[in-house]
Amino acid sequence: MPDASVPDASVPTASSPDASAPVGALPPPGYAGKAWADVLSEARGQTVNFYMWGGSDVINGWVTGYAASALKESFGVTLNMVPVADAPEYVNKVLGEKQAGRDMDGAVDLVWVNGENFRTMRQAELLYGPFADFLPNASYIDAEDPSVKSDFGYPVEGYESPYGKAQFVMIYDRARVPEPPKTVAALLQWAKANPGKFTYAAPPDFTGSAFVRHVCYLAAGGYQSLLGAFQPAVFDEKMPACWQTLNALEPSLWREGQTYPENRTRMQDLFANGEVYFDMAYNPAEASSLIAQGRYPETARTFVFDEGTIANTHYLAIPYNSAHKAGAMVLANFLLSPEAQLSKADPNGWGDLPVLDLARLPAEWQPKFAALPRGPATLAPEVLAAKRLPELQAEWLQAIETGWEDNVLKK
Repeated sequence: MPDASVPDASVPTASSPDASAPVGALPPPGYAGKAWADVLSEARGQTVNFYMWGGSDVINGWVTGYAASALKESFGVTLNMVPVADAPEYVNKVLGEKQAGRDMDGAVDLVWVNGENFRTMRQAELLYGPFADFLPNASYIDAEDPSVKSDFGYPVEGYESPYGKAQFVMIYDRARVPEPPKTVAALLQWAKANPGKFTYAAPPDFTGSAFVRHVCYLAAGGYQSLLGAFQPAVFDEKMPACWQTLNALEPSLWREGQTYPENRTRMQDLFANGEVYFDMAYNPAEASSLIAQGRYPETARTFVFDEGTIANTHYLAIPYNSAHKAGAMVLANFLLSPEAQLSKADPNGWGDLPVLDLARLPAEWQPKFAALPRGPATLAPEVLAAKRLPELQAEWLQAIETGWEDNVLKK
């Protein structure tokens, strides 16, 4: 396999300086009559303030190392990663600037976003665009893929560019649990039979919130009744069973459910220390990456529930008042390139699922992706694909997180 730390300059791709926007793509606001070459010219010398979740040393290292170096070398653009604990930090920052009348020269140039935060920013007119279809590497995306076209049920419409895909997996230590329970119901029974050895991070932690939704899917008799626009009557009918299930589980949790891990990092520590026997992640390759780093035991493995696990796409968006829109577009385009997506997918690094439609790539790139090693704890792509469950619209997520706090945490 080629070294994923640097771009393969021998293979021309849509991230090359002479690339052009896809045929028929309209230029974004402020770039009427201009070509991609004009965007590249304007971007050179700019510094892009990239606000993103900073809770993973692996992800942070990939962004500040590989991505920053390649962007500077190839396009003369400086990447300044600004870590945040949660997306509402940058949402509130941009909103505060808008309320203060700072409609130009904003502090935030690019954000890693999806779900309810994208919806919030779009509805508050905090985003620049549409720009995503103008990026040359957009030609490698299946724009009709439902998980790309809509973000948690909310239409994307070119206001964010796909960055990677995610799917929820359970992590276990086969030295402690040789045969893990493969359904949500069986896992809940296992937790009750093994008190103190299971827990989940408190919502709104992204992964903890996803686990709660899996329980709610079970308690509701399936996810189908929860799809589409938020319906208060359906929520009031279906969710009490979910709260009842989670409350019944609580005494069997780590520390008897008196407290919950506050975030993903704390969950990793508990699993690595053997305090709990299960972990969970949205990145199917994360466990393999942590094994490679020596942070998880060699016996760590992953599984998906027989009924499936929630999957989604994450994106990049540009605030409406970004001071460096050209640089932000160049960065978003580079992160969508085959070379960046290949590096990002390498399990020895981040191990994020690529968002590209591999059939659309130049022939030279397809075997490169096929040759990517799969870590010992990473499930095969076809296994994951067969078990993908849809995300709910953002209003459902907000209601479930608030409902969990009111009916589980505070009870």
